[in-house]
Amino acid sequence: MEAKEVEFRGFPYKPYSIQMDFMKALYHSLNQGGVSILESPTGTGKTLSIICSALQWVLDRRQKDESKAQVQSSDNSTDGAQIGSDDEPDWLRNFVPNKDNLSQEKKIKKKFGFGGSDRRRNRKESCEELFSRDLEEEDGNRSKSKSLQKKNDGVELNEDEFLLDEYESEEEGALGGGKSKRKASGVSIGSSSDEEGEKDGSDDEEEEEKGFKIYFCSRTHSQLSQFIKELRKTLFANEINVVCLGSRKNFCINEEVLKLGSSVRINERCLELQKNKKNEVSKIKNIGAEGRIRRTKASSGCPMLRKHKLQKEFRNKTSQHGTLDIEDLVHIAKSIGTCPYYGSRSMVPAADLVVLPYQSLLSKSSRESLGLNLKNNIIVIDEAHNLADSLISMYDAKITSSQLECVHSQTEKYFMRFRNLLGPGNRRYIQTLMVLTRAFLQSLDNNKDLSNVNACQVEEIAAEVKAVRDTSMAINDFLFSLNIDNINLVKLLQYIKESNLVHKVSGYGEKVASSQEGLALNHNGECGEEGSTLSSFRALVDMLISLTNNDGDGRMIISKTRSTCSGLHGGFLKYVMLTGEKIFSEIVNEAHAVILAGGTLQPIEETRERLFPWLPPNQLHFFSCSHIVPPESILPIAVSRGPSGQSFDFSYSSRSSLVMIEELGLLLCNLVAVVPEGIVVFFSSFEYEGQVYDAWKKSGILERIMKRKRIFREPRRSSGVELILKEYKETIDGLSSGTKEDAARYNGAVLLAVVGGKISEGINFSDGMGRCIVMVGLPYPSPSDMELMERVKYIESLGEPNSGKRPEISVGEHHYNGDVQTAFSILRSCTRRGKEYYENLCMKAVNQSIGRAIRHINDYAAILLVDMRYVSESSKKGFSHPSNKLPLWIKDRLVSATNNYGEVHRLLHHFFKYNKKR
Repeated sequence: MEAKEVEFRGFPYKPYSIQMDFMKALYHSLNQGGVSILESPTGTGKTLSIICSALQWVLDRRQKDESKAQVQSSDNSTDGAQIGSDDEPDWLRNFVPNKDNLSQEKKIKKKFGFGGSDRRRNRKESCEELFSRDLEEEDGNRSKSKSLQKKNDGVELNEDEFLLDEYESEEEGALGGGKSKRKASGVSIGSSSDEEGEKDGSDDEEEEEKGFKIYFCSRTHSQLSQFIKELRKTLFANEINVVCLGSRKNFCINEEVLKLGSSVRINERCLELQKNKKNEVSKIKNIGAEGRIRRTKASSGCPMLRKHKLQKEFRNKTSQHGTLDIEDLVHIAKSIGTCPYYGSRSMVPAADLVVLPYQSLLSKSSRESLGLNLKNNIIVIDEAHNLADSLISMYDAKITSSQLECVHSQTEKYFMRFRNLLGPGNRRYIQTLMVLTRAFLQSLDNNKDLSNVNACQVEEIAAEVKAVRDTSMAINDFLFSLNIDNINLVKLLQYIKESNLVHKVSGYGEKVASSQEGLALNHNGECGEEGSTLSSFRALVDMLISLTNNDGDGRMIISKTRSTCSGLHGGFLKYVMLTGEKIFSEIVNEAHAVILAGGTLQPIEETRERLFPWLPPNQLHFFSCSHIVPPESILPIAVSRGPSGQSFDFSYSSRSSLVMIEELGLLLCNLVAVVPEGIVVFFSSFEYEGQVYDAWKKSGILERIMKRKRIFREPRRSSGVELILKEYKETIDGLSSGTKEDAARYNGAVLLAVVGGKISEGINFSDGMGRCIVMVGLPYPSPSDMELMERVKYIESLGEPNSGKRPEISVGEHHYNGDVQTAFSILRSCTRRGKEYYENLCMKAVNQSIGRAIRHINDYAAILLVDMRYVSESSKKGFSHPSNKLPLWIKDRLVSATNNYGEVHRLLHHFFKYNKKR
């Protein structure tokens, strides 16, 4: 069915013309398959358009395919043809396999995840699975258990559970019959997601995987909740099966686990509980002449998963309630007393629509862990404006010096204790691991000791040390420099996975520590702030996986340990992935169609070059529409001067001057008098917002502002954002419904927010919550960020004949150690792509922030771009004019030149007076 003939019956009311255009474009894209980029400004009902078009296409396609199948079935029965004939379309062969094979295949997939091979890119969640290996056969397989009961500092320990099984490497004939270890490493062994799979599999029928499933992913939890809210408005809410996936932190209802706070610790504890689930709570073991001992496990699984029948009840109950978001699923699971995290995962095969965060879909190991099958399905990636950077950042790896010390120390203790009881294979690999950790630690050791230097000498010596403090290197150069290039990292990773070394070493360390009163090595002790031994091992495995990437795929950043005036600065190693092409190709090659949707996605050429350069421009379907609001509902102004006539310059070198900060304060003092309800002010960073706030407080400007409007500040911790937004909204709402006393005292509120923070991404400031958006300066990312500069240099090289190599830039990379001036030199050396990428990062952040205000056709807001660079005719340092990268619906209405602040004030006064009457 052609898009122009489609009736989008799911739409809850008559769509605007641009919504019809968007839905037709999306429908056409799904017919066409492949990659499409669809741009629709925030506030134009994009989410609703995606839902109604994509789901309509799926239902139409299934109906069409069923009709074809019936015709074919009729023809085959007449001709005696077999169902699996070559004339059969791909979709039918894929989705109607032999039932016995399907059942067996599903059991295999449920146990091991989808797909058995990988390219060197198993990431963080594969480590998660690695650490969650099932140990139920641990004792049964060991026919000749050795007695290891020994006194340690007067404490009797039973240590046989920490002894490793005999291990032979591949050439010795024990590993995988000579199969590729890289392929084997793609299988998620002993996935912790199988509690209900292994038990329920015996009583429940396997759910049949639905064809043309839609995977909708977005960046934040609030954006996914908003999607579900929009879906409920449509007819599809009661016609399709929907499941929401999220993190353990959002889903967990085990209070003991949840109180750990951080996502890392919650994940670790959950996996640890699943690991222990099938071990008996206690065993009595005969150890010969030494008698019998009782072994008691610390845990026997999560109480929320002990009764697998409750998981079935959870699925049944959720299916009766229609479309549910994460909060609804948690509520139902609490009432039943079962885990919503694993419950939601088990509902994926039967779902028509899976709603999930970026990480779960874009990371291959996450997809395998969750059992997500992308084959011939549809992927919609919303808020795709920074997709390339989001994707590659998932494949970064970082390990700190304290984590390395933790792993090295624990491994060394383990090796010293068990070396005489371990076979040659185990000894060799453990020693190899210690050689690696020692080499990594040496790379972070800074010979310059600043601990005994007085404060006035620190800067002088620090400048001398700086050249060797922070450096970046290619993988091979890094390995050669540490003399560890001869170590086979793939084999070492295979050993870590198959031997269960991580749990043995960390378990032994914890047991020794807990049995030594007063000398306890708790999770936060020897391993520092980063968490447990398990976290440290996970960080090391992530780093080793990263080092198996191709030499040109990323860079190693080495930040050495050093003393500063404020104390010791811990060093770290970080692998920064630079290319997303190979990662994204895995998704594109599997799926029927990939849709990138967002409010501001141009320039699309950068996205194409970074994610799918193999795709010719004429095969990339692009659609963009304008905004629904009339021109008189928006007032964008470039503000170059403040009330006292001072020019606004918030560039890196000028923004901290008290003159500039005070002029901005005077501007806000004027704005609170003319702008009704809510004003949202965006700063470039939390540090700068704090600097401005403190200066205003000291000068009395803050007090002047607070006479008219209440002031709220975005908290650094994302957990506190919801409360601040609630209070901000209540203040605005209170103007119309509150007491006369409140109305007399305040005429609204000011929210100080940060570009790139939680508030600038996915939070809607409709109506009174955002009558005026103030963008302070151009929020260029910090040029002292070494990772950013590595990306700039890499992107500058794209499209060149030798693009596999790093670009030749006049400033040698060995000179660059986070120095701002050197960074600017690198940017000036770029001819096009690198510089443009740097500009795009800034302007995409601006566009994302200012787009928060206009949320529907009757909304209205003023947008103030406060900096003379938004006005100036010529752009310095070779950068393009910022206004050229504004969305068209803002750029076309921009008041780009005012002689003084008085003009700005008059424009604002007339704008709000007109719209209030309207």
